[in-house]
Amino acid sequence: MYDRVFNFSAGPAMMPEPVLEEIRDEMMNYRGSGMCVMEMSHRSAVFQTIVDEAEQDLRDLMGIPDNYRVLFIQGGATLQFSMIPMNLMKNGRAVYIETGAWSKKAIAEAKKVGEVIVAASAKDKNYTYIPDCSDLDIPADADYVYICENETIHGVTWPSLPNTKGHTLVSDQSSMFLSKPCSVSDYGMIYAGVQKNVGPAGMVVAIIREDLIRDDLTNLPVYLQYSTHAGSGSMYNTPNCWAIYCCGKVFKYLKSIGGLEEMHRRNLDKAQVFYDFLDQSQLFTGTVEKDFRSLMNIPFVTGSKELDAEVVAATKAAGYDNLKGHKSVGGLRASVYNAMPKAGVEALVDFLKKFEAQHG
Repeated sequence: MYDRVFNFSAGPAMMPEPVLEEIRDEMMNYRGSGMCVMEMSHRSAVFQTIVDEAEQDLRDLMGIPDNYRVLFIQGGATLQFSMIPMNLMKNGRAVYIETGAWSKKAIAEAKKVGEVIVAASAKDKNYTYIPDCSDLDIPADADYVYICENETIHGVTWPSLPNTKGHTLVSDQSSMFLSKPCSVSDYGMIYAGVQKNVGPAGMVVAIIREDLIRDDLTNLPVYLQYSTHAGSGSMYNTPNCWAIYCCGKVFKYLKSIGGLEEMHRRNLDKAQVFYDFLDQSQLFTGTVEKDFRSLMNIPFVTGSKELDAEVVAATKAAGYDNLKGHKSVGGLRASVYNAMPKAGVEALVDFLKKFEAQHG
């Protein structure tokens, strides 16, 4: 058996080993079908069962109400930056909160569709915190309020949801999806690229309240309409069959360990190991204000670009991969998604402590 590294990539990222082993065992012959899921017709009864089970297990995990649809859409989260305003901007204006690179990208795309009101921004402190959103100035005719609930690059997360004053809340949960319990009814729409916390790259899960799905968008390309995907059970065209299958395995795995409550407990536990180290370190410093630290993405620096690069090289050689910070911000970043075991975080911390002792 090949040795596996502790992969701290921001995505594609680690998947639970029991899931990978089960996928391996079914690779050549899925449950007596005589074929791999990658070879299987998406119109077959056996694949329909895979899709149906995946949706039901996700509904069970999150407690998704009956008036929400679950959609499996190709294109990843970035496509949603455009699809959301195209589908949800009835009045042509929406409120966005700018908390990092991904909300900033979403704002840029939405501006191509309609009026974007940036009601709050953390740009003044280089996106190291979440601004106070308890009393936002939201126009009465705003179609929705948009947030990126966990910023993958800057490592900030929302400790509580904004006061939308009755307006629909749309949340990009890509890098925190299924990491903790979620009250779906607090949102009009939740979406997540699956390659960080759930499965292989190439798909987004969208959970959208039925009243937001419009059938009057006749001038919008058919594939860009949520009604197309909702009306066809996510099978308008050939979906990302492999991603749906793998995500379904992860949903079952999460149910088997005790659901999102247990996953959250584990995530709190392992993130605490890393943050405790950063708070006592004389060499390494976390870049996010404590109240807004992500449990999933932990950016940190030494204060020297050269030393940051040395850390990346040393950790990679030692079997801790993908610790280089995003190219737009530099520094270092450890992504500790659901599938990262606590042992991986503890091993990395031990290594960094030794590195610090040698460079003190």
